[in-house]
Amino acid sequence: MTLIDRKKDIDRLIRKASSIYIMGHKYLDLDAIGSAIGIYEYIKSLGKDSTIIINDRVLEPGVKKIIDKMGDLYSIKRSSRIKVSNNSLIIIVDTNKDILLQDSNILSKTDNIIVIDHHDLKESSINKGIVVVDEDASSTCEMVSDFLEYSKTKIDEDVATILLSGIVLDTNNYVLKTTTNTFKASYYLTKMGADPSYVQYLLKQNLKKYIERQKVVTNVKIVDNIAISCAKSTLLYRREDLAKIADTLLLFDKIEASFVIGKLDRSTIGISARSLGKIDVGLILENFNGGGDNHEAGARIEHTTIKEIETKLKEIIRRNI
Repeated sequence: MTLIDRKKDIDRLIRKASSIYIMGHKYLDLDAIGSAIGIYEYIKSLGKDSTIIINDRVLEPGVKKIIDKMGDLYSIKRSSRIKVSNNSLIIIVDTNKDILLQDSNILSKTDNIIVIDHHDLKESSINKGIVVVDEDASSTCEMVSDFLEYSKTKIDEDVATILLSGIVLDTNNYVLKTTTNTFKASYYLTKMGADPSYVQYLLKQNLKKYIERQKVVTNVKIVDNIAISCAKSTLLYRREDLAKIADTLLLFDKIEASFVIGKLDRSTIGISARSLGKIDVGLILENFNGGGDNHEAGARIEHTTIKEIETKLKEIIRRNI
């Protein structure tokens, strides 16, 4: 089932909603913000207003660049500043698990919910409203791009560029989970004026942080073709930094999956996982109340240590792989 297949149902919910809110996962990345903006543009084409919910206090660099440049063009609010009623519509992008949302409490306030995502459905997935999950899609931006093209929604070059950046991010520059439809969607976006050079600007990395990440790569252990790397417990990392390290580890010979463990703040340990597809890293990280699919996954664990997480992860891998 695709977004296009559910277009009539989606349009009906949008048109009858008294208010519409778009929400992605915590720690927004380019796929989450790109798909949110794409859906915002579609709602606007139907003559309706919407608001993007962002509670993140610290934004991923690419997301911050987008907000700094285009934030004034969109209604963006914290969830504490909105009022959700029974007639409101919540559109969730780039995740299908309430535990990962910017604000999961909102879901209990209305039955009008649309989930748009490309990650595998699990027992912990949202089972309410219209759930559209395309596990074959590289990214939620790919799904939304297909929908915008089909509906003939006009988007400007900036929106097209942001959507393209989400695709490039989630495919790791067209290396992972890339299909003919991924290239088709990318072609559509470039035809709409997407600027590949600006995409690379959004993806640019900080040199100091890159060097720090490379140090983590050298601290790798291999368990059954799975790379596990732990950062120093004295350093703090952003979720996207751990993800980039996991991406890098997949480039090495005979590595089928990678797990990177590091401190996100004083009391929180993060795990970022990547896979070439044979190993379901999302299923493994469900053991840590995380999630994802057989290509990418993540988890956050409170009040523990990197060593404890590493030990538990190795035990889970040895039991299941």
